[in-house]
Amino acid sequence: MINRIVKMVFRKENIKDFIHFTAEIKEIIKKSEGCLHLNILQDKNKPEVFFTYSCWKSESDLNNYRNSDFFKNIWPKTKEWFAEKPMAWSTQSVHRDGSINSMPEKITAFERILEIMDELRDKCPWDKEQTNKTLRSLTLEEAYELADAVLENNTDNIKKELGDLFLHIIFYSKIAEEKLDFDIADVINSLADKLIYRHPHVFGDAEVTDKNQVAENWEELKLKEKQNGNNNSVLGGIPESLPAVIKAVRIQQKARGVGFDWEEKEQVWDKVKEELSEFEKELKSGNIKKTEEELGDVMFALINAARLYGIDPESALERTNRKFIKRFNYLEEKTLKLGISLKDMSLDDMEKIWQEAKKDEK
Repeated sequence: MINRIVKMVFRKENIKDFIHFTAEIKEIIKKSEGCLHLNILQDKNKPEVFFTYSCWKSESDLNNYRNSDFFKNIWPKTKEWFAEKPMAWSTQSVHRDGSINSMPEKITAFERILEIMDELRDKCPWDKEQTNKTLRSLTLEEAYELADAVLENNTDNIKKELGDLFLHIIFYSKIAEEKLDFDIADVINSLADKLIYRHPHVFGDAEVTDKNQVAENWEELKLKEKQNGNNNSVLGGIPESLPAVIKAVRIQQKARGVGFDWEEKEQVWDKVKEELSEFEKELKSGNIKKTEEELGDVMFALINAARLYGIDPESALERTNRKFIKRFNYLEEKTLKLGISLKDMSLDDMEKIWQEAKKDEK
């Protein structure tokens, strides 16, 4: 997919002419084969500046458009028309196949979405009714959809889901602004202040040797913030509603931040073996409550091992979930084609098809 932004600067006396011109042609361009999106935006603070945002399926589709009769006919006429008005305009390609490169375009886009949110809160019946409470579950859903896109390494979906999550940040900020509690500027400035404070090795005179020391300093600085606020719990601030695996990782990371960790990562395996032994012992005892407790300890120890070896246990488990679903779906589809019910199959027969599914993954 090809993304392109062109910056155009006009003499002020030619702005209306350009707006009239684009109104006539942009719908035609949108209908061009391969054009996924086209918009022309005027800079709010500099009305003589316009940005043409376009997205094409491929480089060949964009070239086909440039070689089309429409482009060949309209473009020379356009240049001829503006040539009659010396220095009427200039163009500059500022963005192609990546993120926007210059700050003005980012600011323009940010202003645009804030204005859209103002309009939605004022005119859309659904958006007008939303509260922090009604948005909460939707925000969680968007966060998980982003997590899925990241796990799939799907760039287009990551961009889409980031936008959906960003909408929620703007939404909460707008609701707070209406209550005169805070606004999006307060949110951003608060974040900027925090980042500067927690990165003294970048914005101050502190020195660090590696990323682990950065993480340790981060947790120490967070602890100082809490102490100043009369909350000195090292593990404070971990959301109660976090999924258990992610919560376990955060607990262990925070403990590491104050030095509570193994001296050598290999030491963790003795703890894993110890917890497995205790789990097996409780299994034999028949005490369900104690067995569940010991299983939790086994899982916590394995998560700790994953952390020490640089493995994200949440992602690892989710990949296994997806792998199992894919193989099981293959098993179901194969048995349906054979006219056999899974319930009527032996485990040995299921295993043969399961191994087929594994081979297809290679």
